[in-house]
Amino acid sequence: MHKLVYLCDWLPPDFGAVGQYSLHFARERAAAGEDVLLAGLSSGGGSLVEEPAGAGRLRVLRLATRPYDRADFRARALWTARTNLRLLWAARRELRRADEVLFTGSPPFLIHFVVPLNLLLRRRLTYRITDFHPECLMAEVGRVPRALAVFHRWTVALRRRVHRFEVLGEDQRERLLAQGIPAARIVLKRDPSPVAVPPGTEPLPPPAELAGKTLLLYSGNFGVAHDHETFVEGYRRHHGEGSGRVGLWLNATGAKADRVEAALRDLGLPLHRSRPLPLELLPRLLVTPAAHLITLRDEFVGYVLPSKVHGCIASGKAVLFVGSARSDVHRLCAAALPPDRYRRVEVGDAAGVARTLEAIADAASAASAS
Repeated sequence: MHKLVYLCDWLPPDFGAVGQYSLHFARERAAAGEDVLLAGLSSGGGSLVEEPAGAGRLRVLRLATRPYDRADFRARALWTARTNLRLLWAARRELRRADEVLFTGSPPFLIHFVVPLNLLLRRRLTYRITDFHPECLMAEVGRVPRALAVFHRWTVALRRRVHRFEVLGEDQRERLLAQGIPAARIVLKRDPSPVAVPPGTEPLPPPAELAGKTLLLYSGNFGVAHDHETFVEGYRRHHGEGSGRVGLWLNATGAKADRVEAALRDLGLPLHRSRPLPLELLPRLLVTPAAHLITLRDEFVGYVLPSKVHGCIASGKAVLFVGSARSDVHRLCAAALPPDRYRRVEVGDAAGVARTLEAIADAASAASAS
């Protein structure tokens, strides 16, 4: 029986898209007849649980871990190094027995520990490259210091020792090809929607703060990769110069979520802020708004693919994407949604956001009148 060790970050019930999808894919591979150990992190205590797995075997190892302060760079670096070492140590016995080691882009920089270790283990390495590191850090800081540029070159050299890559989108494939990774080693394996959204799913009650408004929902992580300035300015124009019919439900975590909330509160604009809901409520949340908001800074195209796009598409609701046509967010939405339910605005085009919000409100009014 093929033995697989699958390494990722926060496993359910902790909030984290990578962990949710990792559990899904680990269950699939175990059901197909493989012996799978999925190792990840948990804020609720450590455990080792065996799940029913069809033709194979699935064990889920949760490593008790405290979250870190994302705003503190030194704390982030120390947490990442310690966590990656602890994760490999916790799975050390299974790593020695494995036929394949599959690791994700989260926790960050896991490749810098797995590839050197594999010089001894000599196992088949599969890298599900959910986010690119250190490219995300390079995009965040703008002007790249020499030390970070050297670190990046070392990272690319390590990637060339990986046997197989799973990419989330064609934009990620293009980034790897540009770094000299052979096309034969790259496989497109998209994330599914995190939940099924069957017809007739009952929406959640709209927030009282947004009563009478056409709901626009941003749900999930709102971090450094996501543009917020374009939307905030467009939303301000919609309420200051337009009809002001749209209200934002910000169901999100992350530094940018806090910035958006603070900016909109300062401007006195309609907003409901909540934290991500339990997974069992996600289908109802997804069908509640008239439209979903997705944003991505141009510098992060191909390095980050917002996983929320799959749930947004599954909801059948309209999508407003503030971002580049080079992103697979655009490819996916344009292919899956009718033209009247998908609208894309370039980063920096606040006037385009304001116009699109008017169109979303018009469509919602027409739907309610029919």
